[in-house]
Parts: sequence; structure tokens; C-alpha cells
Amino acid sequence: MGEVLDFSGVGFRFHGGTGVDDLAFHVDPGEVVALIGLNGAGKTTLMRLALGMLRPQRGRVRLFGEPSADLPDAAWGRVGALVEVPPAYPELTVRENLRIACLLRGGDTRRVEEAVDRWRLAPVADRRFRRLSLGDRQRTGLAAALQHRPRLVVLDEPGNALDPASVILLREQLSRRAGEGAAILVSSHHLDEVARIADRVLLMNRGRLIGRLDTTGADLERAFFERVREDDERRDRDGEGTR
Repeated sequence: MGEVLDFSGVGFRFHGGTGVDDLAFHVDPGEVVALIGLNGAGKTTLMRLALGMLRPQRGRVRLFGEPSADLPDAAWGRVGALVEVPPAYPELTVRENLRIACLLRGGDTRRVEEAVDRWRLAPVADRRFRRLSLGDRQRTGLAAALQHRPRLVVLDEPGNALDPASVILLREQLSRRAGEGAAILVSSHHLDEVARIADRVLLMNRGRLIGRLDTTGADLERAFFERVREDDERRDRDGEGTR
């Protein structure tokens, strides 16, 4: 089976001039690819392009072998995502939100209770979403993204607001999905954490992918900042400015 997600020369620019350029990478079945970059590097824009929330102005995004723009609605049910904030109806309970998310993706609603147990949401399952703590909201969003057993998982900073126990739970669930053949793309600023589960760690700086990070070193943070510094200096020498 080929790549589940494939970017080929993808570029997108907002009216203010920020954006991403020449993005090229792929994520295979059973693979966890982590995306690392400073705030403003373009990680969320890349995620939105992967999910069809933005359309490439240059290049091509393919999901399951098809151009994302041509992907039928049913195929999007094979995708699980959480970008920026968990999508939910504030007046509905956790359990109700999970059921709706499952139905929208064509999943088996019997998995809702599995998700409640797996993500340790039973104490708040009948509480309205708007009354949840930030951590419980995030776990609800993650449960909604993964409960239907998607073939592609796209998560933007999924560790936000999670306590240490929930971070370990997240790691376990992502490893589980990858073990079942899902392709996983996850962005994070927690270098040590993603290094534990990622098959590849891609570096992003100022709207471009600048290579891979070797996760076998002792000081990942120092190696990351050094690569970013080198890229900044190269661009300044080449007169690329601050794009």
C-alpha cells in the first residue's frame, strides 16, 4: 500500500504574505511522522492543507492516492483530526458530542463507550462540553478524532492542556493506531515526547520543511535550535528575507 498522505511541491500564501512554500513529504500506513517548528513556522497551515481546509495555490496534496480536492465525502470519514481547538457543541455532553462525531464519520456508535473508557472520560461523560476543564476538552477532542479508527490521523499540538498521565495515554493511543496500520501526522513542540513514538521527525522553519531531526542524540532541543539557526543564517545570506 502506498502513501496515505502525500505533499508534492505544495505552496500557499495568505494576503499578508505569510504561508508555506515547496512542501514535499509523505506519510505511509503504520508510520508516525512528527512535525516540529517554532510558533509561526507554518505547522498549522500545513495541517489545514492536509485536511482540505485550505486549497494549495501550487503543488498537489493527495490522500489515499487521490487529489484532496477530488476526494469523495465518504473517504473523509477515514480521516481523524484535531487542529487548534476541539470541535464540539458546547451545550451537549461529552457522550453526545462523541456520538455525533462518530455518526458524521460513518463510524459504529458502539465505539463511543469504548472511547469514553479508553480516554478516561467516564467521570465527565454526561457533563456539558462548555463546563469541562481545558484538559477534559482536549481529551474529548482526541477521543472524537480517533474513536472511528481512521486510516489517517492529523493532530496539531495534541498535548496542549494535557496532564502527564494524559500525555502518556495519548502516546499509547497513537502507537496503537499506528500498530493497526494508520498513518499519523502530529505537530508538537515537545521534542522528547514525540521522539518516543515518531518514525520520522520533520523540521519546519519559516514556511518550509528544512530536513529531518536525528532523534538518537542526547540534547534534541539544542539540535533543533541549531538547525533553525543555520537555516535562518542561510536564508539571510541568500537574501530570502523573513518569509
